[in-house]
Amino acid sequence: MRTQSILNLLVIDDDQLYAERLVHLLGCYYDTINLGFLDDKEELLKSLRQPWDVLVFGNAYDMSFTDVVGVVQEQSIDLPMICLFNEEMAASANNDEGLPDIISGTMVKSLKVDQEMAVVMSICLQHDNLRSRRELRTLRHVLSEAEQRANVLIKNSKSAVAYIDQGIHIFANDPYLQLFGFESINDAIGVPVVDLIAGGDNVKGFKQFLRQFDKGSRQEVEFNFESKRMDGSTFEAKLQLAAATLDGEPVTQVIIQQNHNNSAEVAKRLAAAECKDSLTGINNRRGFEEQMAIVYQQARQGVMTAGLLYIQLDNVGKIRSSLGLQGVDATVKQVAYALDELISDGHVSRFSDTAFTILVEDKSTTELETLAKQIGSRISDMLIEVDKRTTSTTVSIGIVKIETNTAEPSIVLERAMDAINQIMIETSNHGGTYHLYDPSEHANSDDHALAESLVDAIANSRFELSFQPIYDINNDRSDFFEVYLRLPLADADNTILTPDQFMAVAKTHKLLEKIDRWVLINACKKVNEVRKTHPEARLLVQLTSASLIDKKLPSVASQLIKAVGGAAGVLTLQFNEKDVSDHLTVAKTQFAALSQVSCQMGINNFGSSAKSIEIVSFVQPDMVRLARSYVDGIDSADNLETVKSLIMRTNEVNVDVLMPYIEDAATMSVAWSVGARYLQGYYLEEPSSTIKVAT
Repeated sequence: MRTQSILNLLVIDDDQLYAERLVHLLGCYYDTINLGFLDDKEELLKSLRQPWDVLVFGNAYDMSFTDVVGVVQEQSIDLPMICLFNEEMAASANNDEGLPDIISGTMVKSLKVDQEMAVVMSICLQHDNLRSRRELRTLRHVLSEAEQRANVLIKNSKSAVAYIDQGIHIFANDPYLQLFGFESINDAIGVPVVDLIAGGDNVKGFKQFLRQFDKGSRQEVEFNFESKRMDGSTFEAKLQLAAATLDGEPVTQVIIQQNHNNSAEVAKRLAAAECKDSLTGINNRRGFEEQMAIVYQQARQGVMTAGLLYIQLDNVGKIRSSLGLQGVDATVKQVAYALDELISDGHVSRFSDTAFTILVEDKSTTELETLAKQIGSRISDMLIEVDKRTTSTTVSIGIVKIETNTAEPSIVLERAMDAINQIMIETSNHGGTYHLYDPSEHANSDDHALAESLVDAIANSRFELSFQPIYDINNDRSDFFEVYLRLPLADADNTILTPDQFMAVAKTHKLLEKIDRWVLINACKKVNEVRKTHPEARLLVQLTSASLIDKKLPSVASQLIKAVGGAAGVLTLQFNEKDVSDHLTVAKTQFAALSQVSCQMGINNFGSSAKSIEIVSFVQPDMVRLARSYVDGIDSADNLETVKSLIMRTNEVNVDVLMPYIEDAATMSVAWSVGARYLQGYYLEEPSSTIKVAT
């Protein structure tokens, strides 16, 4: 049975239909195919921030296949690439056997564009090879970390541990040296382990024990004997053997226990050792993750805010090529020392081979940026000595704030790395600067970022309001204004989101009531200023289902009405017909309570259900706002009669009707005759950031 599989496929071509055909054919081999499609270089740089499995190149607007290969290599991405040639190009690209030419090992293949199944098979093969490489890298990393962790544990263990090779000491930790009376490691290296065993019978038995172990026998791995110190004194001991590696070479590990150990203390020390980096002495990735979990939990609970600084060394490749791994290690050690010295009120960790993290608490955005500048300046001013040669480096720093609404730690890390990627794009991979992750820049594509942007907009008044006049036919005036909410983003396109684009996320994160409250308060502030010169100005405000069931809303509305002059009808609150229908009994109670405090009530999207008249009869609003479908089809005689009938039945239950979406002269001419009291639309007047009362 086929296991579930996912393919992330990036296609660069000017023919999207071809890409869709590939996806269709690949559906036989994958459960899920995530397609990325583009045809210009700028989009490619953005797309490479995402993890892709295979890239297929056909034809692009402003770049060649050579350009694509260059961009991918600059980013140091392991990404199989397949170049599609036409008949003429393919003839010269094939090898002597007539097979597709292979460029750079198995990384890039040239295939004929019309041989779609060959392309599909090549994609599958390249993806399989990529997965193998990824698994191998992972295993190598795990093995390296395991060996490093084991060596750290040995060095910090309270137990007496040594490594032997062919029966000779090649390493011993401090407890081992102290147990046998060696003054230093140099005194122990080269000493046969049998020299530490007292008595001829013990020596003979141990030699036999060691030979059996070296031959691969694991039936006996423990040996009890009388041990001898360097001063000649003896003690009863237990020796255990285990296979191990040291610097990648196979060795035998020796553990000697003299007395019962304090297991709790040992466990504590082992746990602490697992969180330390052996090269620098600061926390390693595990130590960072443990501290991050604590900081994140406290931030979510509102105990504090925090900031993550992800610090990446910039010119590691140049240092490695000129000074070797020794130069890289020396650079990492000195940078770690500088960071640890500079940060007195935070947590410094070595996150990876050439990256560090810093967690700091209760710092503003400005303070985090100042700290990043200090770190960048300190590192760039350093002169690093390696074997009488001098080198230097710079760092790129990604900054992410951690607050009550911040996403989980893994996403925080992803954002820090996104900030690093942004630096590389902006500096052409030179680095040497910092970038603060702004959720608003990514809110259009990331729900977590959108939720954080909403919280920020509520807290710092980053929403925008606009006001559209409503014409009152009965009184021949336009002093009634509907309020519209917008969320501007800080992305490259200066996107402005409408409620239908963010309210679903707001509902998921329980922000609806807070957004409603912000709109009410800030709209009333606006109208209060206008009413000083135009006391007849009043508002129509759309609220969500969260406010419909909010028992505090009548009190809030009462206070706001009093604040803007206390006039009856100055504030009309409207709710969507579906929300009212879903909470009929609650809505009736809420409408009555709001009416008691001089607040008028309205229903939006009226006529969208089969029981619209029954609903208004039950909850008794002051007005309704027609659904768009009625206005869009009003140019036909049948639809016109439907609208007239609905408005007449609504008026019969003493409810006024607002006819919106009047966008042209034809609709306007009809609107006069349908019986609606209120008219609204772009043909009359567009929404504005200010309340303009016609005089």
